[in-house]
Parts: sequence; C-alpha cells; structure tokens
Amino acid sequence: MNEEFIEALKEIVKEKGISEDLLFTTIEDALVAAYKKNYTTGSTQNVKVTMNRANGEIHVYSQKNVVVNVENDVEEISLEEAREVNPRYQLEDIVDIEVTPKKFGRVAAQAAKQVVIQRIKEAERSIIYNEFITKEYDIITGTVIRKDKGNVFVDLGKIEAVLGPNEQMSGEAYNFNDKLKLYIVEVKNTTKGAQVVVSRTHPGLVKRLFELEVPEIFDGVVEIKSIAREAGSRTKISVHSNDENVDAMGSCVGPKGSRVQSIVNELKNEKIDIIKWSKLPEQYISNSLSPAKVLDVTLDEENKSAKVIVDDNQLSLAIGKEGQNVRLAAKLTGWKIDIKSKSQSESLNNRNE
Repeated sequence: MNEEFIEALKEIVKEKGISEDLLFTTIEDALVAAYKKNYTTGSTQNVKVTMNRANGEIHVYSQKNVVVNVENDVEEISLEEAREVNPRYQLEDIVDIEVTPKKFGRVAAQAAKQVVIQRIKEAERSIIYNEFITKEYDIITGTVIRKDKGNVFVDLGKIEAVLGPNEQMSGEAYNFNDKLKLYIVEVKNTTKGAQVVVSRTHPGLVKRLFELEVPEIFDGVVEIKSIAREAGSRTKISVHSNDENVDAMGSCVGPKGSRVQSIVNELKNEKIDIIKWSKLPEQYISNSLSPAKVLDVTLDEENKSAKVIVDDNQLSLAIGKEGQNVRLAAKLTGWKIDIKSKSQSESLNNRNE
C-alpha cells in the first residue's frame, strides 16, 4: 500500500459515490480475513488491522484479553506481560500486540483490490437503481437490441430491460434498432443489480402519452378518470375538465385531431375512444358505449349492474366486435353492463305482462 493507492481510492470514492469510511472499513475487514487465511492455522485468533488513511500504511495486531491465569496464549495474556507493553493495563482489558508480517503488503494489496472492485460494482448497481426508481410508472424510450425465446431485449442506456411476451402488443413487430416508448411497470433491486420491468400493453402507457401530449392534462386542468385497454386493438379513456371553460375531450383530441393522432401513431394505430366522464352513473355508462347512441340506462345499485337499451340499428355497434365495446365500457366504468335492443326490450316486457 502507498500514497498513490490511497489517492486512487479517494478518486473512486468521489466518482462512484461510495462512502470513504465504509470503503476503508471494508478493506480492513478483508485484510483481517486475508491475514487469518495466510498467517494463522485457525480463525479463533482475534485480529485487528488498521490502515492509515493518508499514506496507506498497514498494521496488524493480535488482540488478547488480560487475565490472571493464561489458559490460551493465542487469545489471552497475563497482567504482568500486558504491563510490559503498557503499565496502565488492567484485568479484562484488551491488548493490541503488533504482528504485521514482513511480506504482508502483497497479500494486502490483492485483498484490497478485490474489495474495491466489489464495492465499485455495488455502487454502480445502487446508482443505476436510484436513477431508475425515480422513473417507475413513467415512460422511457428504449432501443431494440435483440429477440430471444419470445422476449424482446431493449437498451435503456445504462441497463438492459426485457419486454416479456405478455407486455408486447399483439401484431406489433420489434425489429433491431427500433425505438420504442415503454412504460416502466416496476424497478426491482436484486442481487444482480437493478431489474427494470417494462411494458407496451399497460394502460399506464396510454395515460402517460396523453399527459405528455396534452398540456391541459399535465397542468391538471383536464383529469384522466379511468382507462380501459386491450393493447394493440382499442382503448377507452374517460376525461373530466376541472375548468368549465375548457373542453376535456377537445383538449385530448387537439387541433384537427393532432394530439390523439400522435398517440394512435405511437401505439401502431390502436383505436382510442375519448369519453366524457360524469358523476352520474347513467350518463357515464351511456357515454362509455360510444360511438353507439344509448336510449335508456337502468341501474341496479346493489349489484352494480346496468341494463342499457339502444336502437335496433345500434345494437351491434354498442356490443362491438366480439363484445369488445361493451367489455371495455364495463371495465372503464366499473359497472356490469347488459345491452338490449329496443325491440328485444319491448318483446321481453310484453312476455312479462
């Protein structure tokens, strides 16, 4: 150990954000283990290693308890011998007796090197984790670097993320070097470092895209109340304006549809229905079935279900292809929705009379 080594350690402390005290203490602990491994027959000996923080000078001490009768000379020392080292020693004190080996420097350097490398790795992992944990539930842009066994590996700059099969949009191709906007679902701190879970299917992706695209949402004037999504196919999003002079739906659509179109393009032509939220469940449910026009809504508050009547020519539109429209409307509003055409409802009423 020398002054150049100490300077190098202090540079690492600055660059990597490692605690200087923690680094030196960890090195000293490693030197204790290195001494016991190379210079003692067992690990029962109490050993202390000190490192001078200015010049790197190392001293190894065997620590012994001061006793009346010595039964184990590896761990114990008599009061008389202790007072030869320092007259102030009393019974039960601990005496430090220097046992630094002549060629300990090389062993010490190797042990210190291993500790420093390990600490650097841990510090880098911690820095990356702390950076990405602040981006949890946010959007990040990544670059596709490879595909393997259904997974898409994405470069996020300082870390690689995996876009799993369930987080990929159906029908979307992921080609090498493609730029993707991804939603960070979770950031985990594992033994191997930060693990970032990303998604293209999460409703949060749509929410964040609208927040980025629509200033009124970002400013809190327009509020996103709910999102129901079947990724790659269709999304319903309900919005509400906290300012009566601001049109929530108009803000989201943008001039000539530019704002919503930008989001549709990012989601590879996923259809987006922008719904006006209402505190009245009947009105909200009616709005949620857009583009179909609703004639009547009857609520069953106890079961949180709703019976909806539409014109005969609106039935298939209200239900949607394979039931998608009503399914998303139910998800959006939180109500079970049963749709019938006007003629079906009249026929049912006639049979019940």
